[in-house]
Amino acid sequence: MKSFKHLALIFTLILALGALAACGSSEGENEEDTSNGDTQSETDGGEALSGDVKVAGSSTVYPMALYVQERYAAKEGDVNVTLQSIGSGGGFEKSTKGEIDLSNASRPIKEEEKKKAEENDINLHELTLAYDGLTVAVSAENDFVENLTVEQLRKIFLDSSDAKKWSDINPDWPDETIKIFAPGHQSGTFDYFNEVILEDNAMREDGDVQTSEDDNTLVRGIKNSEYAIGFFGYAYYLQNEDSLKALGIQNGEDAEPVKPSSESIQSGEYEPLSRPLFTYVVESALEKPQVYDYTMYMLENAGEAAKEVGYVALPEEKYQEQIDKVKELAGK
Repeated sequence: MKSFKHLALIFTLILALGALAACGSSEGENEEDTSNGDTQSETDGGEALSGDVKVAGSSTVYPMALYVQERYAAKEGDVNVTLQSIGSGGGFEKSTKGEIDLSNASRPIKEEEKKKAEENDINLHELTLAYDGLTVAVSAENDFVENLTVEQLRKIFLDSSDAKKWSDINPDWPDETIKIFAPGHQSGTFDYFNEVILEDNAMREDGDVQTSEDDNTLVRGIKNSEYAIGFFGYAYYLQNEDSLKALGIQNGEDAEPVKPSSESIQSGEYEPLSRPLFTYVVESALEKPQVYDYTMYMLENAGEAAKEVGYVALPEEKYQEQIDKVKELAGK
């Protein structure tokens, strides 16, 4: 009897030990599976982005760039994107020295700027973000000007012109001094206007002319004076169309005046003041993960940003072509 009880006890202990071993094996397998799952997730997600992205340049491109910056910050809060509105020339001055990663511009890079970049072993690549119509505007209170010819624009803005009053442009207009508010010489908007309207001749720089790299300063100056005139990107007009009046531009004797609009800018009908807007990326900066990611995000969202602030988006395939170009530059 004792022998039977002893055997039963041994049998019970064996069963208990087997059950414990099975549980231990099951728990170990579960722990391994969880670990492998976490490791795979980290690999798929990649490392968290951080660091700086430095962007500077055109005040015209600035509204688009700000729209992208704010939304990117919500996506990648650990990446510090700094954005400066210092004019296209100011942006190129920094990018050609390698001081920033992206240089916004409302005109193409100049040959002397390309040369400076080459001297500093900097490769800049042009990316087109949107189309803009450089808008010539007066105050909404101005009730005598609706359209101007290109020749009249030259009379108003050229330094060599004797026209200083509105009546000098058209005898039916007021005998009042023309107040001019124009972008500064570091601005790509100034460069473009100088090229297509003034034909690279000197613009007026007297006491009735105020220049600024800040387009909002120009807007305030124009809307507060019935006899003022100036020019800036189409987005700044749209933001202030209740207090400004965009003028129609007649390009040629037989042409009809055309006012800027999304349709006339995209079609090129608004000439000669329709133009592309750019950013230039420093190729070596694309080696930094946060710069590559931000550049890709900017191109993926440029169309939406353009529409949001009042510019004209490119066809979707044009953005895709540039996305592929950036991938190639970055070796992706």
